[in-house]
Amino acid sequence: MIRQYSEPPLFGEDDDGIHTRKSNIKHPMVSFFHLFFRTSAILVYLMCEFFSSRFIVCMVSIILLLSCDFWTVKNVSGRLLVGLRWWNQVDENGNSHWIFESRKTQSQSTISGAESRIFWLGLTVCPVFWILFFFSTIISLQIKWLAVVVMGLVLQWANLYGYLRCKVGGRSDLKDIAKGYLGAQLFKQAMKTTEEP
Repeated sequence: MIRQYSEPPLFGEDDDGIHTRKSNIKHPMVSFFHLFFRTSAILVYLMCEFFSSRFIVCMVSIILLLSCDFWTVKNVSGRLLVGLRWWNQVDENGNSHWIFESRKTQSQSTISGAESRIFWLGLTVCPVFWILFFFSTIISLQIKWLAVVVMGLVLQWANLYGYLRCKVGGRSDLKDIAKGYLGAQLFKQAMKTTEEP
């Protein structure tokens, strides 16, 4: 289910939704923590063996950072930085419903372009690192780290998938956008080859 919502003015905003500060980043603490937990989990994973020889300490530290990141992105930074939120709701019959929301277009003026870029960059780049860690763990046969890497993949990709669904709509919209993009790229490529003598 996809719906739109409106929010009351946040601290530092007027009632009409226009931000009163002059900075491009309206929510600096949210932007900081959006990237802090993600990059900290990656850095701790990369440097854990330098700091501690105990695997359990490293694993718990990384999973705590990943959990803090998941909660922060899902519940705070997505709503404040880009005006999107998602969650799962169970009705009285026990059926699970996924709800994806985006802020109404008239209140989109509160979203900063810089914050939006920070949000989407952090949301898309960090899962790529966990994919690389997954393959390096398998290739190097460090199976004990596989659970940590899979946890990183699952939590980061769940947020990415949820926010992509909020941004572009339902499953059919995702397919249509992918088909449209690929079609446009093929058309551009065909036009380039026909223009070249």
